[in-house]
Amino acid sequence: MDDNLINEPDAKRLIFGLRDTGYNVKTAAADVIDNSIAANATEIKIEIVLQADGRKIVYFGDNGDGMDAKGVHKAMRYGAPQRDNKQSLGKFGLGLKTASSSVCLKFTVVSRSSRDQELVKLAWDLDHVAQKEVWEMLKEPITADESDAFNNLCGPTGTLVVWEKCDRILTKDYAAGGSKEKAAISRLEESLAKHISLVFHRFLDKTDTRERNVDICINQSPVIPWNPFYPKRSEQVLADEKQKLIVELPDGTQKIAYIRAWILPHRNDMTKEEERTHARISNRAQGFYVYREGRLIQDGSWLEVFGSPEPHTSLLRIEFDFGHELDDAFRIDVKKSRILFHPDLGDGLRELLQPVYREAGRRARRQNREFANSQDIDHTSANKNIAETNNANKPQIASVDSKAQSAIVSNNMGQKIKLKLPVQSNVSPDTIYVDAVEDITSGELWIPAFRSAGESGHTPAVLLNKHHDFYQKIYQRAAANGYAVEGMDLLLWAFAVAEQNNTNEELEPIFEDIRNEISNNLRKLLRNVPDPDPTELMSEDEE
Repeated sequence: MDDNLINEPDAKRLIFGLRDTGYNVKTAAADVIDNSIAANATEIKIEIVLQADGRKIVYFGDNGDGMDAKGVHKAMRYGAPQRDNKQSLGKFGLGLKTASSSVCLKFTVVSRSSRDQELVKLAWDLDHVAQKEVWEMLKEPITADESDAFNNLCGPTGTLVVWEKCDRILTKDYAAGGSKEKAAISRLEESLAKHISLVFHRFLDKTDTRERNVDICINQSPVIPWNPFYPKRSEQVLADEKQKLIVELPDGTQKIAYIRAWILPHRNDMTKEEERTHARISNRAQGFYVYREGRLIQDGSWLEVFGSPEPHTSLLRIEFDFGHELDDAFRIDVKKSRILFHPDLGDGLRELLQPVYREAGRRARRQNREFANSQDIDHTSANKNIAETNNANKPQIASVDSKAQSAIVSNNMGQKIKLKLPVQSNVSPDTIYVDAVEDITSGELWIPAFRSAGESGHTPAVLLNKHHDFYQKIYQRAAANGYAVEGMDLLLWAFAVAEQNNTNEELEPIFEDIRNEISNNLRKLLRNVPDPDPTELMSEDEE
């Protein structure tokens, strides 16, 4: 061996550099839990302790197989040997070390594999490595706190991981041991529980037979599983024969991945509590949920199979499962929190899921529009304004024929001109001049009309098409701004009355064509403008 070719990494620079591999507290904790599950633990207990002097210590205890001295030494090696069980949630032999050091400057493992075995302990202290400039672990006596923690969190056998000198556990500094720091720790517990409830929901859910049962507690509180697909209420829309994917590996062998597509119920069909607790619908939550050996590694995102998340597909979630045999095919990262689809697989998934993607969009649009149409827009201001404006140029109505839906008017084109336009009697006095209706089938945004609160006294008016994109996407968003709605109402009333005042039987088809063309162009211009999300249309009280 040529010693000149041995080029060992600088201990200080590398061990500190590995702190920045992209972990956060939640993903780091999940990596430690992976090791416990790989060790056949059925109980995992996490304790987050805030000392009076501001020191934070985190304990992870499990009742798994445990390790002897040789096993602990291997487990603490950066690039630990591969486990015999290829299905293990551990993959690179780095997780425990890089995850822990991303949060703290010192982490310790205490373990034993049998009742009659002495506890074994080893620790990495990054400051010690920096001072010594060698890859040297610490072999310290087991403290009374560690012994108590092992007995309380592990039991007779298992493994205890301790994070100390936690300089990155919170995102900002607080007064040591103060109320704000305590509140921040409490928020950390909640967010960690939420993350674990999703990542390991198949293990936590006693009714899910795909994985063995594991109980996880944080500060004595059980973590409740959260299934992102809400199968109790959601619809799985991918046919059985399409739920298996043959994936070819680089060596030519083929393995199977599994896929299911879930469309969640619309938020209008759920209670607020149901939506908040079970569905958690949001743009970010749509897309692929990818599982490796039953453990979630990717939640949300379309992974370049489709474009960016948008409101119309917020109800669609894709359940994608693969085993360890496909690790290389999906280029899983060290943190087990991201995968990459090969372009060919991405193309295949796009073709497979395109009908489902379109259907989810259709359902969301239909539900959103039904909800939007149930939210009445107030046109009172425009109606009042028009009623008080006596000098507007408009036709004089001589008579109307409700049965023939026509009127005889005098306008700029002459006298006794017959116009075939909607004639409506006995309408609400508040909506005589401007009203939004659902029975316009021509596709036009607006239609001139003649309306009256009784059987006579009809006046020029405009009917707005509730189903037109302009009403759905612009009017609905403007509903909170009375002046915006009134301005659009007055504009369209002015268009309608100008048409009535400057047309005759010969020109009527031309004006109708103009209305059609304007309405069609507006629809095209608004094609890429999304429908408003129901949350945009709710008042603060409703939210």
